[in-house]
Formats: sequence, C-alpha cells, structure tokens
Amino acid sequence: MSKIFSRDSWSEIIEALSSNWFRTLLTAFGVLWGIFILVILLAAGNGLENGVKQGFSGMATNSMFMWAQTASKPYKGLPKGRRYNFKVGDVTAIKQNVPNLRYVSPRNQLGGFRGANNVTRGLKTGAYNVYGDYPEIIKQQPMDITSGRFLNYADINDKRKVAIIGESVKTGLYDPGEEAIGSYIKINGVNFMVIGTYKKKSNGGGDAEEAQKEIYVPFTSFSQAFNMGETVGWMAITAEDGSSITNLKDQVFDVVKARHSIHPEDDRAVGNFDLYEEYSKINGLFVALNFVAYFVGILVLLSGIIGISNIMLIVVKERTKEIGIRRALGATPWSIRSQVLLESIFLTIISGMAGIVLASAILALVNYFMEGMDTSEMMFLNPSVNIGVVLIALAILIISGLLAGLIPAQNAIKVKPVDALRTE
Repeated sequence: MSKIFSRDSWSEIIEALSSNWFRTLLTAFGVLWGIFILVILLAAGNGLENGVKQGFSGMATNSMFMWAQTASKPYKGLPKGRRYNFKVGDVTAIKQNVPNLRYVSPRNQLGGFRGANNVTRGLKTGAYNVYGDYPEIIKQQPMDITSGRFLNYADINDKRKVAIIGESVKTGLYDPGEEAIGSYIKINGVNFMVIGTYKKKSNGGGDAEEAQKEIYVPFTSFSQAFNMGETVGWMAITAEDGSSITNLKDQVFDVVKARHSIHPEDDRAVGNFDLYEEYSKINGLFVALNFVAYFVGILVLLSGIIGISNIMLIVVKERTKEIGIRRALGATPWSIRSQVLLESIFLTIISGMAGIVLASAILALVNYFMEGMDTSEMMFLNPSVNIGVVLIALAILIISGLLAGLIPAQNAIKVKPVDALRTE
C-alpha cells in the first residue's frame, strides 16, 4: 500500500504517460467523451422528466375521470344501445361502498363538447366552458386563485349563484383595470356574482390560454339554474395515498352498473380516463430512458476503455527491458502488476473527471440561459444530475481503469528477466 502512495510510483506514472503526450491525449479523449455522453444523456432525461412532471404539479395524479356512455349489452330485459346518466345518488353510493377514496366529485358542464354557451356582461359576450363543481375539485386539478376565493360548502348548501372566472374570461368580459369581484355575469341568461379569479397551467403542455377560459360555479346552483335535476355529467375520483385508483376503479364501475342495471361484463357502458395509469406509464418511460442513457453511455465509454487498454499494452511493450531489469533486481510480480494498474486507473480517472467537468459546465450554461425564460409551459426544465450519478460515474471509472489495465498488467508479469534483457 505504501508503494501505491509513494512519490516514486507517481513520478514513474507521469513519466510513462507523458513520454508521448499526443498518443495519451487521444486515448484519454475516448474516456472523456464516454463519460461526457453518459452525464449529458442522464441530465437531458432528467430535464425532460422535470418538464413533464411540472405539467402534473398540483394535480392529484392518483385520480380518474368517469362518464356515462351507452350500454352495449342487454340486461334484465333492457336493450343494448340504451343511454343513461349518472345521478347524485351514485356519488353517495360510491363513497359508501368503495374504500380508500379521498374525493368523489360530481361535475356538470356547459360548453366544450356540448357546444358553445353564451356568457354575457353588459354588451360583451363570450363562449366559455362552465363547470358545476364541489370545493374538492381545486385539490384534484391545479389552480391558483389570483383574487377573491374559491367555492366552499356554504355556497353548495345555500345554492348560491356565485362564480370563479379564469383570467382570460376576465380579459374578455372586463375592461383593463376593471374590478371583477362583486360584479355579475350572465350564464345562459342566469345572473352569477363573481367571487374569485384563477389562473392555471394547461394540462400536458396544451394551450395555456384555453385553460383560463373556464368558469366554476357551485354544483347545486348549476343543477338548479340549468334544470339538471339529479343528473351528474361526470365525476372526478381520487384515491387515498397508498391506494391505486387503477386497482379501485373496477369496484367503482360495479357500483354504477348495479345502480343502473348495466350488465356486469359491459366494459363499454362506463367511460373513464385513468390519470394514475397514464402517469405511471410516463414514469416507466423515464426509467427506460435512464436505462438507455446508461446503456449508450457505457458503450461509448467502453470504446475509450479499449483504447486505454491498447495504449497500456504498447507502454508495457516499450518498457519490456525496464521491466526485465526490475524483475532481475528482485521486483515482485505484484509490484509490476500494481504499477501498470495504477497507470491505467490514473489515466482513466483523470480523463473521466475531465469529461464530468466539461458536462457540468455545459449543463450550468444551459441552466443559466433557462433561468431568464418562462419555463411554466415548457416540456424541459432544469437538466441536471445528482451526486449519486457522479458517484456511479466514478465507480464506473475505477472499475473500467482496473479492467483496462488488467491484461497489460498480466502481460507485464509474464516477461522473463533474461528475455527482457535481450530485447533491443
């Protein structure tokens, strides 16, 4: 061990590698480039992951959205092709019969796929999506209240005709600088008082402007004002932490099918979008991307390691006479082997660390330019690698250095003193 840290050993390493600088630099570049590619690929994958997950920030990802479709199978004397609607009683039944659900939010909607509806204020008119909701919806979908407040249960219980409008709705119906809170808008001819404004990000990197063109009113007053009765258009359902909505949704469907006389095996009667399932697929995609980054990076690094192994073979051949003299003077096979391995590890680590430094500089530059940009709607954010990746890279370098020097080291100890001294 003392030999490893001796000044003579390191002087010999420097002298051996500096005897042909150009050859050494070309060889070292292979390892530098391999580590550089590995770090950049991992950072790029991390940046893409950060950007995509930013789009889900604030959203309850363990959720699904469910709506009624058409029965595709006859059941209990009822024909196929029959249409039905969810009812308010379905919400209570789901809460009572399906465990581990955090929120079951019924929703009704005007506008959107049902056609444009007129929202007016004075002489200004606009076509916007209007949702009848419960207060929990703000915990299921990301939304920042920019003024006033959101819905509460007093609004629900008293059937208050109040509304929260998006910033784009405010821009379309109000003059610049005009106060919206306390004013009235007409939705399909019914007056609602504005009690809040909101701003939110678009989902999945879509049109951010469209995300602000929505109006939220209490579910109960929506049903009363627009003659919806007990009908529920669709539901947003969120499971408790530790329980997957994907595993619970079949129980939810069973409750709905039983209440509406739907065949238990009719998989088309209830439409749904499983956000948790889609989110899990995205997470799986990034795991695969990381695997590809490591795979490609290590393959590129391997080519550099082969180059280092080749140069060490050449170095050993050039120093055959020196090795023979050292063996004749009593040098042990381990001392010869350790010297060659040290030279290989030293060259690998130095060139690898240079690759890490270069990659870090590039990433710092990219992040510097991104700091002044609006990244709220970007699918790429903060490309970086954590200290764990650096430690993994160092481990790869050390192992690679040992592997690169192993064959040359074995060749070195096979040199017989008498044969080496004959070499000219």
